[in-house]
Parts: sequence; C-alpha cells; structure tokens
Amino acid sequence: MTPSNDSAWGTADMVSNLARVLVRTPTTVGKFVQEGFWRMPDLDSLTEEHKSFTQLLESLGCEVEVAESVEGLVDAVYMHDPMIMTPHGAILLRMAKPVRSPEPAQFRKVLERMGVPILGELTEPAFADGGDKVWLDDKTLLIGHSYRTNTAGIEQIREMLRPFGVELHSFDLPHYEGPGAVLHLMSVLSPISYDKAVVYEPLAPARLLMFLQSRGITWFTVSEKEMLTQGSNVLTVRPNVVVLAAGNPEIEEKLRAAGVEVHLFVGNNVAVKGDGGPTCLTAPLLRVKN
Repeated sequence: MTPSNDSAWGTADMVSNLARVLVRTPTTVGKFVQEGFWRMPDLDSLTEEHKSFTQLLESLGCEVEVAESVEGLVDAVYMHDPMIMTPHGAILLRMAKPVRSPEPAQFRKVLERMGVPILGELTEPAFADGGDKVWLDDKTLLIGHSYRTNTAGIEQIREMLRPFGVELHSFDLPHYEGPGAVLHLMSVLSPISYDKAVVYEPLAPARLLMFLQSRGITWFTVSEKEMLTQGSNVLTVRPNVVVLAAGNPEIEEKLRAAGVEVHLFVGNNVAVKGDGGPTCLTAPLLRVKN
C-alpha cells in the first residue's frame, strides 16, 4: 500500500514526496568524543547548523516535527537509526552501540505523543539501525547486515513485514574500520529517484549492485574523499530533488549535470563530525506519491 494524501504517517520508498519528517534538536551536553566517537563539534555551530537544516526542509515543503534534545545522548540527533517507518506503522529497533541503547525508548514517547502506530519492536538478541535499511518500494526492503544490524534483527523485521507481502533482501557489509566505526547500508547507497541512486562503489556489496541493476536502477559514483564527508548520504525530498551536505563538489556537479535539483546545507559539525549525513538527521514519517 502507498500512504494516501490524507494519511499522517507511512513511507513506502525513499524518494516520494517527503511530506512529514521528524528531527531532534541536538544536545550540547554529553561525551561526544569519549562515548559518541565524534570529532569534537563546535557546540554553538552544532545547534545553528541543525536549525538551518530544519528551515531548509520547511522551505522545500516538508512539515517538520521537532523533538526535544535528550541530555547526554549525543547521537540522538541522528533520528533515522532508532526506528524504521513502514506503510503499516513504525518498527522500534534495538541499538548495538551502547551509548545509543536508550534511544528507542525516547523515540517511542515521541511517536505515541504524535499518534503514530507502532507495528512492533525488536527484542533480544536482535539489534538493528535504521541506517541499514533502504525501501525501494512498498514490497521491497533492502537491509545491510553489519556490525549494527545482526541476523536476528533482520529476521525479526522480516517476520513483522511478511504479512504485508514485503520482500526483505539482506546484503553483507564489509568490516571496513571495524565494530567501533559506523558503516551503514546508507553510507554507501542513497536512492534519489525511482531509477537512480548515489553509490560509493568500493564498499558496496557486489550482490547489492547486481540487484540494483536487475531493478533498472543506475547510479552516480562517489569518491572516497566525499564518502568521508557524507557525499553518499543524500536525502531525497522528492524524485530528483535532494539535500546534500556542503563540501562535496564532485558528486554535486554530477547530480546537477544530470538535472537533479541539489540543495546544500552546511553540516560540518552536526553531520560530518558525527559521521551522519542529511538522511541520518531525519526520521521520515510520511512520503506521498504525487
């Protein structure tokens, strides 16, 4: 099912019109380096960059819901990870990174306050991050098997979605920099329209690339330099209209040359220093096909 225009929630892909989205104000209190493994951000800029990002989304026609900051949870600004929104309700996750384990409970409070139904939640020994999922359409969910998403997590999500006819395809992600670093599926893959994506090929599973080809999806490649500055984590607001972290001129030029409308936001502190791009900063609540 595709959410109807009068729905308040539901997403069936990653590229349809982003009508409603949830973000969280960043905290300025917490152990950014010691527990979050950030490069220490400038705290004033952290807040200002997030405010500018929110204003950009509003200017692009999104209804933006803003959750309050949670003192001490420095990663909680990355709202994409504690939950998977589906066409059938939200799935609350369990998070493998110890400092992030309280986040799903905080997320539940926000969803319940907004009246968003909860389809289910992961239970031990499962864990997963929302950054490891990509919806291609309402019947096709891709999930990265990584240090942040394990086999039990994938299987529990599969069982929750099985009654709705959703096919879940999992792809093993590489070791890269190990368990302490973050490498999500969306670190290497960002859909930007129904048949186009941005991909960092060196870390993309070969089977994933072959799967995209089988679906007729082509992609723009990202360099290693720009992958490290969130050039492969692109937020699509509607087909071929995207938000990109500033400072990635190579992929920006490729997208603009192909007719993609690119909107930049300055996110050196709120995005790059925490290894989270514009998609990571958002929890999509409602996407609608026009």
